[in-house]
Amino acid sequence: MKILITGAAGFIGFHLSKKLLTDKKDFYVTGIDNLNDYYDVNLKKSRLKILQDFQNFSFYHADLGDKDKVKEIFRDNSFDIVVNLAAQAGVRYSLVNPYSYIDSNIYGFLNILEGCRHTGVKHLVYASSSSVYGANKKMPFSVHHNVDHPVSLYAATKKSNELMAHTYSHLYQIPTTGLRFFTVYGPWGRPDMALFKFTKNIIEGKPIEVYNYGEMKRDFTYIDDIIEGVVRVMSKIPTGSSSWDGTNPDPSYSYAPYRLYNIGNNNPVHLMDFISTIEKNIGKKAIIEFKELQKGDVVETYADIDDLINDVGFKPSTPLEIGIKNFINWYREYYKV
Repeated sequence: MKILITGAAGFIGFHLSKKLLTDKKDFYVTGIDNLNDYYDVNLKKSRLKILQDFQNFSFYHADLGDKDKVKEIFRDNSFDIVVNLAAQAGVRYSLVNPYSYIDSNIYGFLNILEGCRHTGVKHLVYASSSSVYGANKKMPFSVHHNVDHPVSLYAATKKSNELMAHTYSHLYQIPTTGLRFFTVYGPWGRPDMALFKFTKNIIEGKPIEVYNYGEMKRDFTYIDDIIEGVVRVMSKIPTGSSSWDGTNPDPSYSYAPYRLYNIGNNNPVHLMDFISTIEKNIGKKAIIEFKELQKGDVVETYADIDDLINDVGFKPSTPLEIGIKNFINWYREYYKV
């Protein structure tokens, strides 16, 4: 089984690659990553070094926006399954550098779709985001809800990916599954995310910025739970449903081989409780600077995961206390603090 994982040196891509290489001895994993400098390149290289110790792993240092290179990679490898995890991530950065989101998340994803179309890929699994729920207020967020009111360009590009995937599922019968991840955290996490920033600053005695004066909730989802969900979905290839009704369209599935799932912890945590758990594990109080809600942010996320449970028999279950402890232990070991 030949698997392509884009963003293989990224947080989720690294963990998925490592899981498949460790557990699936009959899988050959090919990774793509452009190793950009959105955050510490050395962290990406450290992840990649671990993957390159596996004999059944190969790597392309390439950008998904390079149409000819992506076409060449697909042509030369004949992948069975593609998992697209490469993206320009981050809600707040989309206010600073919007063009990078179009280049990576739109043009790059189009090149992936074209590669799948022309080489007979059996299943395309791709990362969407809880950000697509945007201005929605009905909780928990369900894949059966309409998501036409994004509040950041990042969210708009992820919603666009879902629309583009459906188009290719309809036109070319490419099975596609989109996964809306909810606030992923854990060892080897991204330095631009809250757990990493808070941990670093608390250890170093620096202030942490807490938005909306702490009145926020997030459905924090541990990385191992995310990966287990992805692995199970990879083998759950959508076929399309004859029961789908165009007069009352459900956005989560289709007559085409297309499907969407939430992967979240189904248990939103108050931001101040999240910070308290970090403080407890570090053994040091945070210096907090309260800030207004930033543009593009949402106040609360909460995943309805009934479809994930029903279709692949999995529910994330790692307690926040365990996940944060694991991250802080990794952080201290990796940075020798």
